[in-house]
Amino acid sequence: MNAQVHGLHHITAIAGDAQENLDFYTKVMGLRLVKKSINQDAPDTYHLFFADKHGNPGTDLTFFPWPAMQPAQTGAGMAVEVTFAAPGGSLDYWKARLEENGITLKEEIRFGDRHLVFSDPHGLGLALTESDDERDVAAWEKSPVPEDKQLRGMHNTRFQVKELKFTEMLLTEIMGYSRMSEENGWVRYGIDGGTSGNLIEVKADAKLSYGQWGTGGIHHIAFRVKDTEEEMQVRDKVMKFGLMPSQQIDRFWFKSVYFKEPGGVLFELATDGPGFDRDEDPEKLGETLILPPWYEDKREEIEKGLPDLKH
Repeated sequence: MNAQVHGLHHITAIAGDAQENLDFYTKVMGLRLVKKSINQDAPDTYHLFFADKHGNPGTDLTFFPWPAMQPAQTGAGMAVEVTFAAPGGSLDYWKARLEENGITLKEEIRFGDRHLVFSDPHGLGLALTESDDERDVAAWEKSPVPEDKQLRGMHNTRFQVKELKFTEMLLTEIMGYSRMSEENGWVRYGIDGGTSGNLIEVKADAKLSYGQWGTGGIHHIAFRVKDTEEEMQVRDKVMKFGLMPSQQIDRFWFKSVYFKEPGGVLFELATDGPGFDRDEDPEKLGETLILPPWYEDKREEIEKGLPDLKH
């Protein structure tokens, strides 16, 4: 079978204050903190993972809290929004819930579906739309959101480039996506049937200036691959396409390969396993600071440098 990606694995963004980030995604959005760890490339920074009960691939929005960083500059080479899937019939519940929590939102019809569009407290672009597409997602019984209203993982993400041609070639010829439709300058691509979690939308505008990472911005988009074998096959295709993927990096809960797509957005290939329960009791995910084994000998120093989090 031809190696390809299988939709969204996770998206990583940059937050401001870590406690504000934690409170919003657990108390307002109802997600579970499934892993409290560190940025493995900057161990003085948290890496917080919010997802469904089990941290299933495709449900996971993660953050590096860097409160001293300037706000992100939207532009070319930047992902600009994460769209989550809400259960069918729940969007009115979510509209009321968000407004009760002081969130300003607008409603849009995109590709025929109703969307609630808003930002998190640090400026990250978010949207909700309804989808009951079949996918691996588990409700979390301790969420403040009722089980039949809980978010069902990432539906879609959006990013901007100056020119579409080579980005589209990468998506369709190398990664396995198909061009589905276009609306208001956004081109929608789908993979594995183009169902929820298997969609991305790209807008090209030659007049855009290049964006810049910062708080409220998306750091990278990670795409699912089944295992190391498929990951390395896709990596080989990306390299033959003329891009410069990293070596495979062991993130302990999955294995990763990184590269910038032709428009400048940072992409990651991430394996579906081993998973977040590799080093924690599934019932206690996210309750304590978990370090990759190679950082354990620095635990005392790392803990001193991190702010306390209450959850």
